[in-house]
Amino acid sequence: MRPPTRVAVHSRPRGWTDHAIRLIEADARRSADTHLLRYPLPSAWAGDADVALYLKDETTHITGSLKHRLARSLFLYALCNGWIGEDTTLVEASSGSTAVSEAYFAALLGLPFIAVMPASTSASKVALIESQGGRCHFVEHAGQIYTEAQRLAAETGGHFLDQFTNAERATDWRGNNNIAESIYVQMREEQHPVPHWIVVGAGTGGTSATIGRYIRYRRHATRLCVVDPENSAFFPAYAECRYDTVISGSSRIEGIGRPRVEPSFLPDVVDRMVSVPDAASIAAARHASAVLGRRVGASTGTNLWGAFGLLAEMAAQGRTGSVVTLLADSGDRYADTYFCDEWVAAQGLDLTDPAAILAEFERSGGWE
Repeated sequence: MRPPTRVAVHSRPRGWTDHAIRLIEADARRSADTHLLRYPLPSAWAGDADVALYLKDETTHITGSLKHRLARSLFLYALCNGWIGEDTTLVEASSGSTAVSEAYFAALLGLPFIAVMPASTSASKVALIESQGGRCHFVEHAGQIYTEAQRLAAETGGHFLDQFTNAERATDWRGNNNIAESIYVQMREEQHPVPHWIVVGAGTGGTSATIGRYIRYRRHATRLCVVDPENSAFFPAYAECRYDTVISGSSRIEGIGRPRVEPSFLPDVVDRMVSVPDAASIAAARHASAVLGRRVGASTGTNLWGAFGLLAEMAAQGRTGSVVTLLADSGDRYADTYFCDEWVAAQGLDLTDPAAILAEFERSGGWE
């Protein structure tokens, strides 16, 4: 006699999940794609160096930064994997723009959100997260945020979004209007539509992974440069091919730089890395703010420092082409840090030398 057929059912009704995905997709459609700005280059190059620089302006997202894309992808990834339900508490290890954007999407779905962060996090960043409906949970040391986020998720029966692990796998790098596809679509009518270089920083590593994979998938000749600030493990790990590298301390440039090499960082899709001093990042952010007539964050300064160097290299070699980098977030978030002379001095930073390099670049197109 045949044993009876046994059936086990664990699946949840999908009505709420369908509704949640629709809300997130509708939010994406309501938001026009972010702008691509042409950055004014030194007049000394006019008629001589046929190069151009573009900024992908991620500040136009509703939560004001590049991390809006990541948060949307993380939510869709978790929803489609069945990890988020209508009563799920969402937890993230972040004190920055990712938490701001994730708090927004959690509120959109009517779900509680907890951001785990060091006690030293600035009051202005805490206020931004709380303004989107999130709750901030503090730990004494930055290295504790991962395990504490996991603990809180387990304690609440919630879900740890885990940006540092899931960033590269949550984004559809083949297209679907990701940041890479958007750049190439917007560049189509430009004089040099396929960028010679794309320059990005690495926080989770998700953006560089998405762009690097897309470049290869579409067989573009573009090369990818990742810029890295001080007190970050990515550059020394890449230079030494040692991905167990750990750095004591933490990056002063919010949004990029990590004390360890995060799982989402894919070194094999990166063509070059450049280490940028923090004083240079801040000086470049201030310089670009004056040129553009609007404040940009220090991670944008890091991007621009790398992009300026590459443009000067191209011009010196007689190469033509374009470079694209990211305007990651607004400098208005950092009025009491990167744009505050007292804060800069308290960090032991001197902007004199990098400011002089930038002034010479602006005057002559030369790069030290």
